[in-house]
Amino acid sequence: MQRGTSTTDYARLTKFGFLLGVSAFLVGELTEPIQHGLGMTVPGWEHSLLFLLTVLGVLTALLSPFVFGVALPLTE
Repeated sequence: MQRGTSTTDYARLTKFGFLLGVSAFLVGELTEPIQHGLGMTVPGWEHSLLFLLTVLGVLTALLSPFVFGVALPLTE
């Protein structure tokens, strides 16, 4: 069995995962003030969806560096 021939770029995956999480968080958090500023009314399911997007964004941003930056490279 060969070792050290992995082609997975963990640094790129870590950065992409973190930026994806931060982007999801920002979309979830900034959409509601923009909607209220424009005087838009939205249904309750949309508020729930934005809250879920915020929570998943935080979890993705926090777990991505640990999973792709620490755990997966150590298991290889």
